[in-house]
Amino acid sequence: MTSLPVIQCCAPLGAARLSDDEAAELERVFKALADRHRVKILNRLLSAGDEAVCVCEFEDMLELKQSTVSYHLKQLLDAGIVEREKRGSFAYFSVAPGALERVGELLAPPVAA
Repeated sequence: MTSLPVIQCCAPLGAARLSDDEAAELERVFKALADRHRVKILNRLLSAGDEAVCVCEFEDMLELKQSTVSYHLKQLLDAGIVEREKRGSFAYFSVAPGALERVGELLAPPVAA
């Protein structure tokens, strides 16, 4: 019996570029954005530019109770996507500087040497 030569069907993949910590960082961001309400919050914050947005505006926009809006904002805050600023008895939110750029950096293809 004659054996057939082994043929490789795929080129070997390069080494993984993401560290475990970086993959966990992306996982937190993606989990935080895996909800339509949180995506809408982020969209509103991005459209506000450099202006912080009051939590009360999200209640009206999303037609949700304050406690539910606070839950969603906490998820975004914990993922490092937004920042909170207290003004009197109200909380104002804005996109955390560099948060979205960081996601882009982690997802970008490696630069050839």
